[in-house]
Amino acid sequence: MRGRRTPWLLLLAAGLWPPAGAAAEAPLSLQEVVLRAKPATVLVVAEVGADVTLDCGAGARQVSAPPFRETGTGWYADSNGAVVTNAHVVQPAHAPPRWLLNEVTQKAVLAACVGEELARRGLQPGDRPDVEEDLRRAALARALPGARAELKPSLFILMANGFRLPAKVVKYSPPVTSQPGAMSGRDLALLEVEAAEMPAFRLARSRHAKIGDPVHILGYPGVVLTHELLNSTAKVEASVTNGAISGFKQDVQNQPVIQTDAPAAWGNSGGPVVDAAGLVIGVLTFVSLAPGPEGALVQGFNFIIPADAVRAFLADTSADLVDQGPFNAHWHAGLRKFFSGDYRGALGGFQAADRLQPEFPDIRRLMAEAEERIKNPPPRPFPWREALAALGVGILALAAWPLGGRLRRRRLLTSAADVVRLGETGARPVMLDAREPALYRASGVRIAGARRIVGAGDGALGGVGEDRSQPIVVYCTSDAQALSLGVARRLRALGYRKARALRGGLGGWTQAGLPLDPKPVGSEEVDAGPAPASGASPAAEATLGDHPAR
Repeated sequence: MRGRRTPWLLLLAAGLWPPAGAAAEAPLSLQEVVLRAKPATVLVVAEVGADVTLDCGAGARQVSAPPFRETGTGWYADSNGAVVTNAHVVQPAHAPPRWLLNEVTQKAVLAACVGEELARRGLQPGDRPDVEEDLRRAALARALPGARAELKPSLFILMANGFRLPAKVVKYSPPVTSQPGAMSGRDLALLEVEAAEMPAFRLARSRHAKIGDPVHILGYPGVVLTHELLNSTAKVEASVTNGAISGFKQDVQNQPVIQTDAPAAWGNSGGPVVDAAGLVIGVLTFVSLAPGPEGALVQGFNFIIPADAVRAFLADTSADLVDQGPFNAHWHAGLRKFFSGDYRGALGGFQAADRLQPEFPDIRRLMAEAEERIKNPPPRPFPWREALAALGVGILALAAWPLGGRLRRRRLLTSAADVVRLGETGARPVMLDAREPALYRASGVRIAGARRIVGAGDGALGGVGEDRSQPIVVYCTSDAQALSLGVARRLRALGYRKARALRGGLGGWTQAGLPLDPKPVGSEEVDAGPAPASGASPAAEATLGDHPAR
């Protein structure tokens, strides 16, 4: 019964004791996933201004048109300035469409011609809508056909710490379109900024994604950027929405896309969509609009370019998808320590990250929180898991002690067959007869050549010989080998490392069909007692005798 109970106790202790590396393998909390991702998410701004030459009726002149601005989201693919976004976000600055040229020219005409005429008449915009509309029509009819515009595109990113960095497009795959003859691509763009030691994302393997997997969209929706009640600092922090993968579809060019119910809006385009491990599972590319002229956003039906397609797009570029940089190492380590309660260690990680890229709002907030918790540590709950683990180990130790004793006894035992094999190799062991005195006197036999000893004292064992490397086999009558095991242990303590007890004793020898010799005529029980101090002659060598080993 005891032998059956031990495995259950082993399982109990194994279940209570946390496995090695459990802390490092623990899944990230939603808060930690988001905090890891936010610094590497950037606002992408494509701006197109123009110098427009026009004639409002008083002769040709040049004016600056109000700039057209497109905003979207991007993210660092490595720490050396590689930024990924949607192609349609940067298209106005990279490949301005015809409609943009017309729009910029028209704005310049209206601003110059209508504004001047209203001022000449002493009117402010909005005073006389009817007059203003007439002036707009007249200006467009007179000045627009002859106006000429020189576009001045620019592209830059804004980081959450307020840093503004100019960017250039180094690879471009056009937006997806269903228009006949129009160029259609993957709607991806790779930007390059002059930067180093930046926060960066890692790409997931989107082919492993499944319906129902949680996802988080990071970005800069326009509704936040233009919100009248938010300050400028809050506007450049990425917003996060949560949802799940709800389908796998194809776009009009039969390219795979992932559907999600996570909310998104204009301005989220190009933003990273991360999984539960904080890896980029894809890039938000397009949303769904209601039918009709207004085309309001329909939430719950947004679409993502899979990470595997992003990896293929970046394959022939200089973007290093393995590189993570020192910022990630410090920031991620600080977050791990913070959420495990090591606030002093977390503070060191946050400070190191802040030295590399200062003024990130999340880093500053967590630094202040870590300092506060170092000064005023929060109460810690009783460590039930650790206590139960310690209890399980104690139970395991108690249960394993008898098992360990049995294992140790087994290592000290040898079988009759092993003794025979030793004899066949020429390494005949010294045989020692350790039977109890009464049983020895009552028996008329012994193993051939065995030397009789009484007890396990040094005196009784002193005549075994000086060669500590010789094999020695001790036998008795008991099935438990208690006497012979005690003698074998004592011999090992004296340096005879090859001393063992015969398994099954004298009975095990006979059951193996091996011969026995009669005891010498007139043999009597003799206790060797303490070893003589000097002049003692060595005992006769004990061997298997002349009987053949079988």
